[in-house]
Amino acid sequence: MIEQINNDLKDALKSGDKFRLSVLRMLKSALQLEAIKEKSEATDEIVLNVLKRQVKQRNDSIKEYTDLGKMEVAEDLQKEIDILKCYLPEEASDEDIQKVVEAAFAELNPSSMKDMGRIMKYVSEHLSNADMSKVSVLVKEKLN
Repeated sequence: MIEQINNDLKDALKSGDKFRLSVLRMLKSALQLEAIKEKSEATDEIVLNVLKRQVKQRNDSIKEYTDLGKMEVAEDLQKEIDILKCYLPEEASDEDIQKVVEAAFAELNPSSMKDMGRIMKYVSEHLSNADMSKVSVLVKEKLN
């Protein structure tokens, strides 16, 4: 995955795509920081975690800028997300999430909100490419 990012960075540099180049440089920097923090080479797992974190940060920022009426900045952030999502595996569908949550409820038999952590852990173990915010909303609805 690192190779792909490096190749895309070179391509963006050659083509003069300054926006894509800046996003990929930021990503590469974040990956290097994470590798230093983890005291190891950047594995695909680390790359995926960094990518997910970067996308989440931008989604949060989009909400804030939209609330402030700064639509131009929010649009740029959405473009950055689109570039970053190219490297992420396809997200689990709502249908897949629903099935795994149902299986978690059947297996764990939760009785209250105290069991939410167990359910979330079960779902993350069985569905690594799920949007956990969607999972959280679904689990809360079912527990109430």
